[in-house]
Amino acid sequence: MRVSIFAFAFVLSATSVAAQGPPGQRGPGPAPDDFGRNFFPPELVMQHQSEIGLQDSQRAALASAIQQAQGKFTDVQWKLSAEGEKMGRLLQPAQVDESQVLEEVDRILALEREMKRTQISLMVRIKNTLTPAQQAKLAEIRSRMG
Repeated sequence: MRVSIFAFAFVLSATSVAAQGPPGQRGPGPAPDDFGRNFFPPELVMQHQSEIGLQDSQRAALASAIQQAQGKFTDVQWKLSAEGEKMGRLLQPAQVDESQVLEEVDRILALEREMKRTQISLMVRIKNTLTPAQQAKLAEIRSRMG
């Protein structure tokens, strides 16, 4: 099991480094921070719900969206764990079957994509549930915090 965890961590870090490209160069598209400043994490909304005047209907909609996303996260995490174990087994022999490893990497990357898609979907639902005034207030709170 220990080898599987290390193998999985290696694959994840290798794909992360490869996606970033050479140091000092960014790939096409916005940086991750460009997205983050347009969204409001559930924790921020929950911590300041009275300050932003969150209505009961909004609270219920947000709770439902968060519960739905958490269910999806749990499911994907279980699948990622299983695929990580598979990757560990594939990487154990002295000679590794490259095509099998690459197929496994594709399965892992597909699950990571599903996880990221679920995260973005939740963030969009949160934003769409908030009024423009609430969003402005949260942006102000966030800027004061850091």
